[in-house]
Amino acid sequence: MSAKAWGGRFTQSTDARVEAFTESISFDARLAEVDVRGSQAHVRMLASVDLLNQEEAELICTTLEDIRGEIERGEMPFRTDLEDIHMHIESRLIERIGDVGRKLHTARSRNDQVSTDLRLYVRDAIDDLDTLLADVQRAFVGRGESDADIVLPGYTHLQRAQPVMAVHYWLAYCEKFQRDRDRLTDARKRVNVSPLGCAALAGTSLPIDREQTANALGFGAVAANSLDVSSDRDYLVETA
Repeated sequence: MSAKAWGGRFTQSTDARVEAFTESISFDARLAEVDVRGSQAHVRMLASVDLLNQEEAELICTTLEDIRGEIERGEMPFRTDLEDIHMHIESRLIERIGDVGRKLHTARSRNDQVSTDLRLYVRDAIDDLDTLLADVQRAFVGRGESDADIVLPGYTHLQRAQPVMAVHYWLAYCEKFQRDRDRLTDARKRVNVSPLGCAALAGTSLPIDREQTANALGFGAVAANSLDVSSDRDYLVETA
């Protein structure tokens, strides 16, 4: 049996061309920080419901933090045979602390893990973009204050039509950017839902606490339907 992740019943190694086609580490390495953040919240929840002991949880969380540092410093080599950032982190964790590292996957599937990572990443991106747009608005307001006494010609059909205060012109852009911010705020509501606990598609029989992980990660709610949240990606299109 293959030692490769997801090797299943295959007995031969994967063709390098297939690995090159299916890998995602070349672009999902950017999810490292949120992957570690989500895993740490998951591990602490497992300890709180006695699926891990406190020593195991502390060891896993501390090592995950170290691995995050390795990635940020560019010290972790990426390999196409490990496919994605999730397998890189998990593989490195097991390499560092042995079988205890395998317990990270208790009560969690790759499906709800990836969905959680994407939602955390997109939520952070929305917040960053909103901050930038607010900065742009402040810049326009500042320019408007500087130009408070300036009058501009307003044009229609390429001809001067009405006088327009410069501050009125600059504030028009503030309104446009505010609509963008409102759209982001609305989209964030749909992004800010925790998939953890949905597992592969139908949840888990283990006694987990979904509310705890949702609160720890700052989510506003837990997903109502596991089939939906384990596969939905429309929120990515909405915020693209």
